[in-house]
Amino acid sequence: MSEHQRAGALKAFDRLLTIMDELRAKCPWDRKQTLESLRHLTIEETYELSDAIIEADLPEIKKELGDLALHIVFYAKIASEKQAFDIADVLNSICEKLIVRHPHIYGDVDANDAETVERNWEQIKLKEKGNSKKTVLGGVPKSLPALVKAMRIQDKARGVGFDWENKKQVWEKVQEEMEEFRVEEEASKQEQMQEEFGDLLFSLVNYARFTGINPEEALERSNKKFIKRFNYLEEKAKQEGKALGDMTLNEMDAYWNEAKNI
Repeated sequence: MSEHQRAGALKAFDRLLTIMDELRAKCPWDRKQTLESLRHLTIEETYELSDAIIEADLPEIKKELGDLALHIVFYAKIASEKQAFDIADVLNSICEKLIVRHPHIYGDVDANDAETVERNWEQIKLKEKGNSKKTVLGGVPKSLPALVKAMRIQDKARGVGFDWENKKQVWEKVQEEMEEFRVEEEASKQEQMQEEFGDLLFSLVNYARFTGINPEEALERSNKKFIKRFNYLEEKAKQEGKALGDMTLNEMDAYWNEAKNI
């Protein structure tokens, strides 16, 4: 970042802080908000940013990043009113964390690849004074969606060296879990089927990780693809004056196959 860009960024951030102060003082809605009331809005904004990233929509990414920046400033403003911390404390905290967890940049540790950096990060995190989550998996948020949580669990385990040696082993595990699921399905054991299906999904997430695929993103892209094709199917049925429930599966398949070529 050039000096001109840095000056512009600092000016813009100061402007946001000023606006936040004014809104908190003068706007009934903003004055009413609490840390708790903002929580669900922040989650929504995060998913909106995720959507924009998947769509590679840079103008929308910029907009959603702005919304999240507002939320960060908002939380810090409320906390400062409680005399707990302020935005400077927030920023200094992350600066200090980054310096401590990058000893290969700010210290004398050697780390020439991303895997070593990640492993060092996890080990330093466990040793940090005041860390109330001193287990490898303690930092994985409980409220994460299950698919994302599985990926984070596996990443953190890898960070301390607990991982498969190669993707062939992981694929063999996928096949093993698939067979175990089929055995329980054939026996119609619902509870065991659920457990084995969970194991199968977990192993598939592992394989995705080994092949460089983000399973959450992959599934979301499939969701969007299905929605697009199903919307096409609905629109075509509507143009013919038909309800989907009145169409045969062959008729719907014909439109579905058309949608694949769009």
